[in-house]
Amino acid sequence: MPDAADLTARLIRCPSVTPEEGGALVLLQEVLEEAGFDCHRVDRNGTPNLFARWGAKGARAIGFNGHTDVVPPGDPASWTHPPFSGHWDADDVIWGRGATDMKSGVAAFVCAAVDFVRQTPPDGAVILTITGDEEGPSRDGTIALLDWMAANDERMEACIVGEPSNPEVMGEMMKIGRRGSATYTITAKGRQGHAAYPHKALNPLHALTRYLADLTAEPLDQGTDHFDPSGLQITTIDCGNPASNVIPEKAVAVVNIRFNDLHTGAGLLDRLRDRAAAVQAQTGVTLSVEAQISGEAFLTAPGPFVDMVRGVVQQETNRQPVLSTSGGTSDARFVKDHCPVVEFGLVGAHMHQVDERVPAQQVRQLQVIYQRILERFFA
Repeated sequence: MPDAADLTARLIRCPSVTPEEGGALVLLQEVLEEAGFDCHRVDRNGTPNLFARWGAKGARAIGFNGHTDVVPPGDPASWTHPPFSGHWDADDVIWGRGATDMKSGVAAFVCAAVDFVRQTPPDGAVILTITGDEEGPSRDGTIALLDWMAANDERMEACIVGEPSNPEVMGEMMKIGRRGSATYTITAKGRQGHAAYPHKALNPLHALTRYLADLTAEPLDQGTDHFDPSGLQITTIDCGNPASNVIPEKAVAVVNIRFNDLHTGAGLLDRLRDRAAAVQAQTGVTLSVEAQISGEAFLTAPGPFVDMVRGVVQQETNRQPVLSTSGGTSDARFVKDHCPVVEFGLVGAHMHQVDERVPAQQVRQLQVIYQRILERFFA
C-alpha cells in the first residue's frame, strides 16, 4: 500500500507557495501515471492544475478535489524545523507548510485511489482534480479544471474535497455546504469644507456612519436548518484625511457578509443599495455600493451520498460527524455547480501557522477513510 504520510513529507519539500508549482504537481503526476491514471496538466494564465482519471471516460465516476499550493511560511527562523523540510520527528509528526492545509489531504486521496485501483479495479472511474491556486485568487484553479472537464465531456457523479474539516479530533465534522461570502465597498461623496463652517460643507462621514449603523442595527436573519445566522462585519472605514479641521469630501467603508442560503450575493447588493438610496435622500450625500462576490451559499442536502460518506467516517473513527456548513469558503463552492460535493479531511489544527504539522497516523487514517469511500461507492 502506498504511504500517504511519506507522500505528504515529499510534497511538503516542494515549495509551492501560490502561484508557484514548486514540483508538487510534477511529483503527483509521476505517482498517478505509474498507477495507470490518464493525466493532463490544465494550466491557465500561469496557474498550475492537474487532472487525472483512472478508468474509461464517461464511466460512472467519483472524484476528489484538493490543492497543493500553500500560504507563505513567514519568517523561517521562527520555525522549529524549516518550513519546507518535511521533517519527520521521533514522535511520528510531520512538520512543514502544507502539512495540514492540505498536502496531507491530497496525499491521502492520491494514495487511496492508487491502492484502490490496483487492488480492486472498479467498474467505473476515479477522477482527481488538483489545483495550484486555492489560497490565492482562485480564478484559474479549480474553475479552470471544471471548465476543461466540461469542454472535454468529463463528469463526476459526486466529489469529496479533502480540506481539513475537523476542529479537534478525526471524525468530528464533515462539511455539506458553505456560507456565501461577499465584500461590499460603500463610497460616500459629499462636499469638503472647514470644520468651523459645517453649513458650507456636506459631511460624507455623517451619512456613512448613519448608513453603517442602520446595517448593523438588526441581524440579517436567524439562520436556517443547516446554516447559522448570516453575519455582517464592517472591516474598514477610511476618508484619507490627515487634518482635524477639514471636513473630507469622500469616505469609504468596506463590509464583509458571510451569508446563508436565504440570500444571494446579488440580492444582498440590491438590499444595500436600497438602504444607500434612503440615506442619500435623507442627507444629500451620494452613496454608491459595489460588490465583490467570492462565492454563493450552497448545501448538499442529506441523502445517499452524504449518508455514505458519513457512515464510512463513523465506521473508521467511532464518531458520527456533525453535518456542518461552518467556516470560510473552499473550492467546494465551485465543484457544487458540477456535482454533489462534501468536504472531509484532517483536523485543522496548525493550518497557516508557524510550525504547521500533522501526526503521520492521522494522515494514514484519512487514507483508509478515502479508500473505504471508494469501496462503498462502487459496491
